[in-house]
Amino acid sequence: MVSEVNHQPYSGIIDLELKNICKSFGSLTVLADLSLNVYKGELCCLLGPSGCGKTTLLKIINGLLEPDSGAVLLAEKDITALPCQRRDLGMVFQNYALFPHMSVFDNVAYGLRRRRWSKDQIRSKVDGALALVRLPGYEKRRIHELSGGQQQRVALARALVIEPQALLLDEPLSNLDAKLRADMRDEIRRIQSQLGITTVYVTHDQEEAMSIADRIVVMNDGNIEQIGTPEDIYDNPATKFVATFVGSINFIPGEVTDGELRLLGCTYRIPAGSDLTPGKVLCAIRPERIRLNAGDNTVIRGKVKESEYLGSIVRYLVVVNDGDTSRELTVQVPVSQKPIGVGENVGLEIGYDDIHFFPGEP
Repeated sequence: MVSEVNHQPYSGIIDLELKNICKSFGSLTVLADLSLNVYKGELCCLLGPSGCGKTTLLKIINGLLEPDSGAVLLAEKDITALPCQRRDLGMVFQNYALFPHMSVFDNVAYGLRRRRWSKDQIRSKVDGALALVRLPGYEKRRIHELSGGQQQRVALARALVIEPQALLLDEPLSNLDAKLRADMRDEIRRIQSQLGITTVYVTHDQEEAMSIADRIVVMNDGNIEQIGTPEDIYDNPATKFVATFVGSINFIPGEVTDGELRLLGCTYRIPAGSDLTPGKVLCAIRPERIRLNAGDNTVIRGKVKESEYLGSIVRYLVVVNDGDTSRELTVQVPVSQKPIGVGENVGLEIGYDDIHFFPGEP
């Protein structure tokens, strides 16, 4: 099931269109009849676990792989049969794929020379590209003299200097440390926004996707599970897989009867117009949407089993009795809230609007 929730496209123009893409390797189906529109000027993230098909899809867009069936259109032109060098696409690979025997200047200039630009044009374009990625003065450096972040910038400059119609990035930050990843993430977003270039960005890192994307395409087993803005994906997951893969979440079984929801001993009146039907229902609640207090006036009571300090937040594991069953709930609270010790009894407050439902799930 594909859900695109309340999304207003970054622009009204479809720049990259994927139609019914299928790809198998032997008996293994990697992409199953996948279709996607990417709008002009947007940064669209393909997010999913290893092996879900996102890099295969990017290679099909770039022309490094042929689909078994389906079509790739760029600016309304069918490029499915074109070799990669004729597709007007810039590509940044996971390992950067820079030429170690060349200088920074020659690496960036490579695509322009292949297109037979004049020396003056090449000098001007390379200077502009290096200024864009904040590497002016690095023209004569060798690749082995650069840090990982600087190499990433050179790869980005090389992809952008040819002024492609769209930019493709395959896990571009996976080889960098955490601080540098965050810095380069901001740089990529700055450059993409400044140029207004249509961008497809592959990552398995949910935080990376949430922070950088206009829209996220969550993939699993060769299919699209959900398409939406980061807020849509996090607050309104369309499937249990999306709820689990993006952020952490608590799953608690509930029961719907006569316009009411029973959950952890609490009874909630279901608002008019709800599509919940009588029967068992799986309730999903984000850890930060559960409120803890030390009072005795809450229906849901529990005991703190574990406490984990994470800088800006504290994460608690709270054991709650649900009839004859004990359940462990993860709860996150701001570090400014009064700390609660392991073994302390607490009350938990969960609002109806804090609950997301998966009807029919066990």
